[in-house]
Amino acid sequence: MLIYEFQAKALLKELGVAIPAGYLAETADEVRMAAEKLGGQVILKAQILSGGRAKAGGIVVVDSSDQAELAASQLLHRKLITAQSGGRGLVVKKLLVEELVSPAREIYLSLVVDRKNEKLAALASPQGGVEIEELSKSSPQAIKKEYFCPERGLMSFQIRNLAYFLDLPEATFKTFLDYLKSLSTFFLLKDMKLLEINPLIVKTDNQLVAADIKMDFDDSGLARQPEISSLEDWSGLSAEEKKARSFKLNYVKMEGHIGCLVNGAGLAMATMDIIKLVGGEPANFLDIGGGVTEEAVGQAFEILASDQEVKACLVNIFGGIVRCDLVARGLVASARKFALNKPVVVRLQGTNETEGRKILGEANLPFYFVNDFEQAARLVVNLSQP
Repeated sequence: MLIYEFQAKALLKELGVAIPAGYLAETADEVRMAAEKLGGQVILKAQILSGGRAKAGGIVVVDSSDQAELAASQLLHRKLITAQSGGRGLVVKKLLVEELVSPAREIYLSLVVDRKNEKLAALASPQGGVEIEELSKSSPQAIKKEYFCPERGLMSFQIRNLAYFLDLPEATFKTFLDYLKSLSTFFLLKDMKLLEINPLIVKTDNQLVAADIKMDFDDSGLARQPEISSLEDWSGLSAEEKKARSFKLNYVKMEGHIGCLVNGAGLAMATMDIIKLVGGEPANFLDIGGGVTEEAVGQAFEILASDQEVKACLVNIFGGIVRCDLVARGLVASARKFALNKPVVVRLQGTNETEGRKILGEANLPFYFVNDFEQAARLVVNLSQP
């Protein structure tokens, strides 16, 4: 779960990390007042859940409160499409108005889950303000990485190694050690996937200030992080996404015409892949999971079958923990509720599959039963054609 920059900076402030003076604003008028309080010369930062805002025009530097008001009127309620938004426009509803911080140096600092090496890592570079992915390709020697484990955390000698690599001035060295110790502890305690400060500014007076911050929390850990979970912004979710969340369903809307209802993320990904392989386009990712209830199955089916873009559905269930008869009852109850009029290809394998097929077969609804995975995909693609 990503959180907004203003939320992340509030958390940093609680940890004792210095951040620029700033105000959150939702109207051009509020932006003007904030700019006046900060002396006129400020930076306006669009608050969207995506990186790459600067390249999309979402970060603007102005020299006066008049310019700030004008820039805000052009940014607010505008859709920004960034390199990380997947082609989807993200509406700017809030702006962070901050003082301009004059840097003597900009450095990069992050804590991350390194999936490739199956470790946690702390990364630092004296070249802040750049995309770390590009820097790792063009100048890998400019990045220092220290691996650590959750049991012991980031060790003191590793923190010093990073500080020495950055060649920090003596007046800044101790502050950096304190910051990174607090940040690494927070990273572990809060089940984070990414904590990135870019840039971490070394001011002319040698103070360290976090100019920009990105925080991404592991969704699987949110159940034990209620204070973090409460920061999630649901306003940008569609009605379908909100319904899916309320029933603990993993749902992502896509651009295709074939609705998918599957149990298990791996099988869901394979289902989407084979649909594309045979010439179709999935309309969604929808994983009902293993501990799903009959009601949740019905809600899941209603979400995808009621989508106007969906022309046909594929239900692909491998019954292990979840029973095929439970899924079948949920499908039938939901289909009768909204008068199903779209073809549904069903592939049931595993626990109580015979009973599940019987329930669906006696429902007198447009269900098509197929055992073979590829044949099921080909059939649903054919049925989705006009």
